[in-house]
Amino acid sequence: MEYNNLSISSGEILTEEELPIKYDLYSPISGTAKSFPVIIFLHGFKGFKDWGPFPDACEDIARQGFGVIAINFSHNGIGNGRTKYERLDLFQKSTLSKDLNEVGLVIRALQQGEINDSHSNLNTDLMGIVGHSRGGHTAVAAAAEYESIQCLVTWAAVSDYLARFSDQEIKDWEEKGFTEYKNSRTNQIMRVDRDWWDDTKENADRLIALKRVEELVIPSLFIHGRDDQDVAQSNSEKLEIACGSKEKELRLIAKAGHTFGASHPFEDEFFPPQFKELVDQTGAWFRQYLK
Repeated sequence: MEYNNLSISSGEILTEEELPIKYDLYSPISGTAKSFPVIIFLHGFKGFKDWGPFPDACEDIARQGFGVIAINFSHNGIGNGRTKYERLDLFQKSTLSKDLNEVGLVIRALQQGEINDSHSNLNTDLMGIVGHSRGGHTAVAAAAEYESIQCLVTWAAVSDYLARFSDQEIKDWEEKGFTEYKNSRTNQIMRVDRDWWDDTKENADRLIALKRVEELVIPSLFIHGRDDQDVAQSNSEKLEIACGSKEKELRLIAKAGHTFGASHPFEDEFFPPQFKELVDQTGAWFRQYLK
């Protein structure tokens, strides 16, 4: 069943550092007492919840009978606006542990009613999670960490950040205490402190997706583009092979790169075909297993 009427609300909850985790909640409006499972959406590295067609994808999935909450991690660098990197000082101090902990804060806020929508009825006993790239890496760890999560989908997920860090990045961290990335879209130089490297090494058993995926017993779908030049499809292949669930699948989308044909800003009327296939497969997986 498709729900044409959606409620979209925005807000924030605070971390222990008193930093905001901003969110948008997309939920169907139903004239009945029906409740809707909740799906948490996680953006990737140098990403944000309002990137490209992400909001439209969340709406699309919500119309299929889910409450979808898209979040900005507190250290993703986006400031008070929605799409500009105004807090590179926070981006610099980002770590995988912070991201994983913040998923737990969002789950707790949902279950305690701190995140809700008066127009819809959310069933916080049924939760799924979907993440793109670094967000997919965190989604796997979160699915293993938090028993409330009962269904997983990843989009072009990194499998193992320890294996992904380059020799140059590690040398920068060890010698300078930071490394730098250029944002090709904004031309901003984005610095990341050594804390990211140290945290990932010291807490690998908790943070690394390829380790945590072995613990999963929930339905898990790994989607990747065959032409991904940023995160090779072998990342999702490894995750699917190592996944401990009996209900698991790997799906590869032809002629799809790391963002599945999408870009920012997104102003088209329709999704690129590869991105539409991605969203359709995601919605179908949650409809099948998150109920």
